[in-house]
Amino acid sequence: MRIHILGICGTFMGGIALLARELGHQVSGSDANVYPPMSALLASNAITLMEGYDPAHLRIAPDVVVVGNAMSRGNPAVEHMLNRGLRYTSGPQWLADNLLQDRWVMAVAGTHGKTTTTSMLAWLLEQAGLKPGFLIGGVAENFGTSARVGDAPFFVVEADEYDTAFFDKRSKFLHYRPRTAILNNLEFDHADIFPDLAAIQTQFHHLVRIIPGNGLIISPARDTALNETLARGCWTPRATLGEGGDWEARPLAPDYSRFEVMLEGRAVGAVEWEAAGRHNALNALAAIAAARHAGAEPAASIAALRGYKSVKRRMEKLAEIHGVTIYDDFAHHPTAIELTLEALRARIGAGARIIAVLEPRSNTMKLGVHSRELAQALAGADAALLLQPDGLGWDLAVATQALGSRRRVFGTVEEIIAALAAMARRGDHILIMSNGGFGGIYERLPAALRGRSRVN
Repeated sequence: MRIHILGICGTFMGGIALLARELGHQVSGSDANVYPPMSALLASNAITLMEGYDPAHLRIAPDVVVVGNAMSRGNPAVEHMLNRGLRYTSGPQWLADNLLQDRWVMAVAGTHGKTTTTSMLAWLLEQAGLKPGFLIGGVAENFGTSARVGDAPFFVVEADEYDTAFFDKRSKFLHYRPRTAILNNLEFDHADIFPDLAAIQTQFHHLVRIIPGNGLIISPARDTALNETLARGCWTPRATLGEGGDWEARPLAPDYSRFEVMLEGRAVGAVEWEAAGRHNALNALAAIAAARHAGAEPAASIAALRGYKSVKRRMEKLAEIHGVTIYDDFAHHPTAIELTLEALRARIGAGARIIAVLEPRSNTMKLGVHSRELAQALAGADAALLLQPDGLGWDLAVATQALGSRRRVFGTVEEIIAALAAMARRGDHILIMSNGGFGGIYERLPAALRGRSRVN
């Protein structure tokens, strides 16, 4: 079958492309933003990428067009598809129809930590010899890919609450029908499609309604929004995480690079791994609990985490140049920003300087919904360099004025790179946060620092 994917370089749609290719289909796709790591991964799997949304891309007469949720009416390719009467479907529906039937679906949902927890769970099942299929919203370092078909029965999927497509406004995760569901946390996000937290809670409760009675829901013991959601009705056994829960993490190191796993008050082992942060310890508990539901013993999962490598763009160390360390992180919500800074501080100690660099790129951030929380989120940084892109609609300088002289606002990426090259000193840690390409800063900043003869 010939499949063409609109919006192919998004992390989810890129995963759909990889799965379709593995199933033997001929796959091509279009996207306005073609950049690594997804573009490189797709190209290496013989998937044809086309820049932009020219209707000519669809003259190959695909058997089906898989439409990403970033597509809308008015898009030239979408209009051509509709006018020509081409067969089309959404990414989640394609996944449900072609892969998830008769599989034990293990879905990871929540505002934060979905990608990391999905990759952890897939790794734990892999190390248990279960050879799961998976679809992860990023390139998992342990697998070198974001998706694979795997062996039945297990399939692990990152379960996003964002809407499915312009023609299907349900949350993506409602297509997956999981037996095991991790609900990591729940906050207000995606302000471009949800008017308030209650609207998101409704979608999460729709998900809860389709989890079978012989399944398992894994969620924090003290997440107010999730507990309110579950109070509307829950027909599935629940395992709880964190303080007061069935599963707890007791730190053995300040940055949670070592922690003890407690199950119902009893120590079942100690994790030693490359990851850091209290939030990642909670992600690990969720993955261990889910793997146990699939038959993997907690002790084996704890041992497997020693070999766990994170997903690209999750506090990923890009380079160390003249004693300056540069990280790439996907954080684009105030809570994620704050937790990432907290984890980095715990790892490097109080003496080193953290320079946070932020591009407010997500739809929610662009709308300014979380602008009042941004200064607090960045408070853990010694300096914050912020990009004020054209058309943002709100003033970053005003929103972060509580940071005083620690924050600087710039109009271009070039100005940020120049400022960083001038101010960086040996021992600094530069944390770049964006959910996009950020004007090529990931390649351009290391080059600028290398261009300096030395850093003081």
